[in-house]
Amino acid sequence: MANHKSAEKRIRQSEKRRLLNKYVHKTTRNAIRKLKSISDKKEALLMLPKVESMLDKLWKKNIIHKNKASNLKSKLSKHVNSL
Repeated sequence: MANHKSAEKRIRQSEKRRLLNKYVHKTTRNAIRKLKSISDKKEALLMLPKVESMLDKLWKKNIIHKNKASNLKSKLSKHVNSL
């Protein structure tokens, strides 16, 4: 258990951030799944920039690695172009 006031505050902050990061990451994963399941190219082309933006935000907040975001964006672009 924490021995200092600042350590207790740090625990509270890190827990809040952990829950928020978890929510944002899960939302992005669901959006990726939804984009992969779309079979209509027009609809997929409309959704692709939104999903790419979500991935960029995850990378910017250090929730995922930069290369992972790039790899996912590349795979999604290939998928949409192949429709």
